[in-house]
Amino acid sequence: MRKKILSIILLAAMSVSLLASCGDAQTGEKEVYKAELPTEMVETDIFVTPVEGISDDFIRGMDVSSVLAEEASGVKYYNEKGEEEDLFKILADAGINYIRVRVWNDPYDEDGNGYGGGNCDVNTAAEIGKRAAEYGMKLLVDFHYSDFWADPAKQMVPKAWETMLMIHEKEQAIFDYTKESLNTIIKAGADVGMVQIGNEINNGLAGEKNTESICKLLSSASKAVREVSEDIKVVVHYTNIDKVGDMEKKAQQLVDYGVDYDVFGVSYYPYWHGTLENLESVLTNIKTNFGKETCIVETGYMYTGEDGDMFGNNVSDADALDAYPATVQGQATCIRDICEVAVKSESMGVFYWEGAWVPVGSEYESNKELWEKYGSGWASSYAVDYDPEDAGQWYGGCSWDNQAMFDFSGKALSSLSVWKYLKYGAKAAEVEVISVINPSIEVECRTELVMPEAVTAIYNDPTCTDPLKVTWDADQVSQIDLTVPGKYVIDGTTEKGQAVTANVKVYNLNLLKDYSFEEQNADAWKFVYLKNEEGVDFEKKAADAITGEMECHFWNTAEQEFKVEQTITGVAAGKYSATAYIQGGDVGDDAQVIFYVIVGDKKYESDPITLQGWVVWQNPLIKDIVIEETSDVTVGMYVKCAGGGWGTMDDFEFYSQE
Repeated sequence: MRKKILSIILLAAMSVSLLASCGDAQTGEKEVYKAELPTEMVETDIFVTPVEGISDDFIRGMDVSSVLAEEASGVKYYNEKGEEEDLFKILADAGINYIRVRVWNDPYDEDGNGYGGGNCDVNTAAEIGKRAAEYGMKLLVDFHYSDFWADPAKQMVPKAWETMLMIHEKEQAIFDYTKESLNTIIKAGADVGMVQIGNEINNGLAGEKNTESICKLLSSASKAVREVSEDIKVVVHYTNIDKVGDMEKKAQQLVDYGVDYDVFGVSYYPYWHGTLENLESVLTNIKTNFGKETCIVETGYMYTGEDGDMFGNNVSDADALDAYPATVQGQATCIRDICEVAVKSESMGVFYWEGAWVPVGSEYESNKELWEKYGSGWASSYAVDYDPEDAGQWYGGCSWDNQAMFDFSGKALSSLSVWKYLKYGAKAAEVEVISVINPSIEVECRTELVMPEAVTAIYNDPTCTDPLKVTWDADQVSQIDLTVPGKYVIDGTTEKGQAVTANVKVYNLNLLKDYSFEEQNADAWKFVYLKNEEGVDFEKKAADAITGEMECHFWNTAEQEFKVEQTITGVAAGKYSATAYIQGGDVGDDAQVIFYVIVGDKKYESDPITLQGWVVWQNPLIKDIVIEETSDVTVGMYVKCAGGGWGTMDDFEFYSQE
């Protein structure tokens, strides 16, 4: 059954390839396609500022691992003119010069039904690699060493390796599998330039979590690649680069255990992984301090907040960054800026993740049948036997369609061509406002509120920065009570007619230093460990913060008991309130989480706090804290939880009620 399903997918994909390609009628060999790329700035639908110093061999890559399943499901691809073409030709003409493809060991159940996500086994990779080579593109082979998705939270052992209890058994298995699979892909005609030995391996690899064991597997996999070809570069891949110092720590571990590799690869998604400045710093540090090449092997950005296949998306309009609105131009500008950082840090290049993963249809029930039959959704119901807790429960369609570089019908977006415009740039006919940034205003109680006269606008031409004058709703402004804390939304209209809203926060003066952890002030904040002397730190991860980019993070494989607290000296007599934010999970049924304030011998405590999952923020509030005479005050959070419990804290406040 497995072979039958695979044959259907491969035959569908190969027929598209044959129809779209021409070759030598006598020899049967296909000529390698060579795209004609710009040699000067062009006028088109988008603005692209040239990237200074970009080389012709800079990797302009794209992961298209789901393409065979997409095509088998009936998806067709069209160039910007609306003409149907082979996807690989469209990509080549857009400037893509490298393809990335994931490989799972055995993404099928015992009856041969695919787990989904493209059913990306070695034969799928071989066919994709062959088609990429026909259009002049090299291949990055991304071995997950799992039968399905591998990422920081999930590094599951392949079914065939489950009984291997000794690490040397897995070392041999990963060597044999890597060598055999790589030879299969090369023999199919792929031009393999790089091999990734593991996918986002921050916390494990093939079921192993111990650093020494992980590095032994990496060394064995690397050895297999070297035996196939010394010309193929070996890539080690991590993510969550926004965690301060973590990438340098990983790089040092690779040195300490003698792992042989060439390229330090990272994932970088602007919603989750910090600033471009931090990205540049991480890449530069790895190259300078460890002497390794670097590459951004995954990135992406939305062009719309809409959902194309009735399944839901990983990101929505709410996740869009101010500098990059959820538009085609916003997507193009974001990718251009990431490429600029790669060039500045002397990185090899950038791969866009699954830029062609589009909806297979517009009706949920018919879509569901295709996802199940061909594996064109992120997971099928058949994945339950391998991954019951995630894919087995949440299987379905593509949650990435609004981040593709093709629209929901498979037509190339103008942003796809950003890759070929990186060197010389592109210019649109007219400069237009594509979004307006809604301002956030904070004003202390009992002071004067001044509304901004102008707001920041985002233009299709990134070089245009002119602000727009704005008129605010006078009635709404008059309703703001400046005598007590509160939050308000004020409507406005720009001089060009765009609607804009201002988020106004009226607050009491917070007496805590570095209340949001943005300064990482270790002198102000104390971590008091009551069990296990580690597991709490400052973390730079905007997605896990209530405001800003920093928060206080906790996680440990062992049971944890600790306090995070700050002492304020010389607080005047009066009545006060305190509040904080905390989110997390997996803390165990016996967990204790308490927010507290200590004044002299008296301790004020919140009700017990129940952590309910990622970004389900709990906001404990303690009111009527009485200070009778000038005193020191300690504000803190107490956490006792099971091993594996995790969470973040942010925005502690202590302020006067009077």
